Amino acid sequence: MLIRQFVAADQDAVIRLWEICDLSRLWNNPEKDIARKVAEQPELFLVGELEGQVIASAMFGYDGHRGSVAYLAVAPTMQRRSFGRQLMRAGEKLLEARGCPKINLLVRNTNLEVLRFYHQLGYADDSVVSVGKRLIRD
Repeated sequence: MLIRQFVAADQDAVIRLWEICDLSRLWNNPEKDIARKVAEQPELFLVGELEGQVIASAMFGYDGHRGSVAYLAVAPTMQRRSFGRQLMRAGEKLLEARGCPKINLLVRNTNLEVLRFYHQLGYADDSVVSVGKRLIRD
């Protein structure tokens, strides 16, 4: 798998990937999420490509205190081949190069398979509660 920075021509394939991986939500407009990421740290928006096809994506970020990852997706037919692990490692290296001491990420508590994936990568449950406030309605 070739890991590279997202380019505009990837948008439709990335949105389809998010949809088949059940990452899309009614309250998150994928086009707006992509536009926001491309406007802020676009070099941390990665895609995985295999034989010319986008098969994976992840949006990484760093605010100077903590790193984050969102929209980690691997096409269902390509899962369990270490592509997710490779993409996470690439993002971790980019964040580490910026001096990022820790990555926080959100996983729905009902998504046990994804929680197992992150635990296998060395991530652990933090003793925190995620709270949020919507500032812009998409």
